[in-house]
Amino acid sequence: MSTRLETMELLGSATESARTDVWRYLVPVGRLLLAAPFILAGPFHFAPATIRFAAAQGVPLASVLVPLSGLLASAGGLSILLGYRARLGAAMVVAFLVPVTLVMHPFWAAPDPMMAQLQQAMFMKNLSMLGGALLVSYFGAGPLSFDSRRERSSR
Repeated sequence: MSTRLETMELLGSATESARTDVWRYLVPVGRLLLAAPFILAGPFHFAPATIRFAAAQGVPLASVLVPLSGLLASAGGLSILLGYRARLGAAMVVAFLVPVTLVMHPFWAAPDPMMAQLQQAMFMKNLSMLGGALLVSYFGAGPLSFDSRRERSSR
């Protein structure tokens, strides 16, 4: 009976080890998926059309704040992607998302039901990215990152 229990414990630890190895590679994929929208959208924040649209939505000093928000989003996204000071990068993404979500996607104020539905979807999408950024800001970049490498070398 004890050999069966020992075998089950051995299989359990092997399964746990394999699961840990898989998660080790999934974390950087998650960082990539979280960071990609911020990295790809950042340059568009310098486009005159984007600045005009933000101004029409009521963003004050749009010609200054929109490009700055593009820098904030791009830098935060790159930080998360590379896992280099990822907690700071995630805080940058949070600082980007909160005002953008509230100002640019006010679904509660849209008079047209279709526009309200579209804005609500964009609002919820931003909330989900905000949740991901908050998780990175708490847990860090995880394995296979510059942050974990720096932590290992400082021990």
